[in-house]
Amino acid sequence: MDGTLTQNDLSHVVDADKAHVWHHLVQHKPFETKDPNIIVEGKGLRVWNQAGKEHLDAVSGGVWTVNVGYGRERIVKAVADQLMKLNYFAGAAGSVPGALFAEKLIQKMPGLSRVYYCNSGSEANEKAFKMIRQIAHKRYGGSKHKILYRHRDYHGTTITALSAGGQHERNAQYGPYTPGFVEVPHCLEYRAADQGAPVENYGEWAAEQIEQVILREGPETVGGLCLEPVTAGGGVIVPPEGYWQKVQDICRKYDVLLHIDEVVCGVGRTGTWFGYQHYGVQPDFVTMAKGVASGYAAIACMVTTEAVFDMFKDDASDPMNYFRDISTFGGCTAGPAAAIENMAIIEDEDLLGNTIAMGDYMLARLGELQDRHAVIGDVRGKGLFLGAELVADRDSRTPAEEARVQAVVADCMGQGVIIGATNRSVPGYNNTLCFSPALIATKDDIDQIVDAVDGALGRVFA
Repeated sequence: MDGTLTQNDLSHVVDADKAHVWHHLVQHKPFETKDPNIIVEGKGLRVWNQAGKEHLDAVSGGVWTVNVGYGRERIVKAVADQLMKLNYFAGAAGSVPGALFAEKLIQKMPGLSRVYYCNSGSEANEKAFKMIRQIAHKRYGGSKHKILYRHRDYHGTTITALSAGGQHERNAQYGPYTPGFVEVPHCLEYRAADQGAPVENYGEWAAEQIEQVILREGPETVGGLCLEPVTAGGGVIVPPEGYWQKVQDICRKYDVLLHIDEVVCGVGRTGTWFGYQHYGVQPDFVTMAKGVASGYAAIACMVTTEAVFDMFKDDASDPMNYFRDISTFGGCTAGPAAAIENMAIIEDEDLLGNTIAMGDYMLARLGELQDRHAVIGDVRGKGLFLGAELVADRDSRTPAEEARVQAVVADCMGQGVIIGATNRSVPGYNNTLCFSPALIATKDDIDQIVDAVDGALGRVFA
């Protein structure tokens, strides 16, 4: 770590943090007797905390964000140059980086054509929800307003995003929720028996459960379906064969707009630009945030089709016809400036190819751990987005206790490797270790991650 801060400086930072900062997703009672972890510097896949301890970050900034790694000078320079020229103007007007990134992004997304800039992934999803609701009023007298979401999926932290959230412990204590959101079953094949589902053709069966919900609610009331391409925080759930094509067929059959939430999977995480592109489907909405600029600047996008866009300009005489919405910081120019360079790095360094190669390597190495540790019930993933589900018993598939899963995470942290795990999200099923190293990961990095998990499992489940 570059020692630009003195120990006195760092001590002051720790004191200021403890006195004034409210951290995300953290119970602060322990900070009465110990210091919070403060990340001071990052380079490549590695970060250093206030004590100077180095960690390999296997979760890309803690929440699947820093896709191209830390310390990218070309992104920093692009942002600085843009901020000196123009830092901000409200999104009612355009900007140079906003136009150029939208053009570059749409080139990666055939069938889509319009980019709406906003502040966060949660808000990007809200934009799609609002558009579906406004279309319901404009075209269907308000009736086709319901939005379906999937159990174990997550779409954000606002009240309406939580209303579309299938992680019930994340939602707990924040109701009442926005009405008109309806849950459909998850598609985790490893847990098919828990659903009373058939072993054969599970993917089609899981998709047909969505159709059953549409029929139950009434097709004339259902306007949208919001799904993650690969479920992230709900357990890294890769959709089974046959699932996505059947889902699209159902949406077309009942005139339901398909909204794919790529906030985690987008911009390379799974080895394609977007996760849905593995499955040959054509969404009506795609939302994205985290990896769009790898955390170098805040940016989120709601991307849609020309057909949806045209619904909001088909009657110029109606003053209420347009999308009456604004995201203040969607007008910041740093985000698209950083996103242009972020995408260029992925292209220049063939990080999609590296993601596929290193993802295959990591999946194989996790499979080796599964052979050695009976506590690993299932290993799954796509690209550099992987999970290992821990069980107390392989035959019954009883989930491992959440406390022991978190003990594995803590043990790895002690070894200098930061991994993730489902945590207070899905009652009874917070038992999946999560891995999402930056797309620049090497075999040596993967080996260090897997070896840390190997040691942790041996100690926690001895």
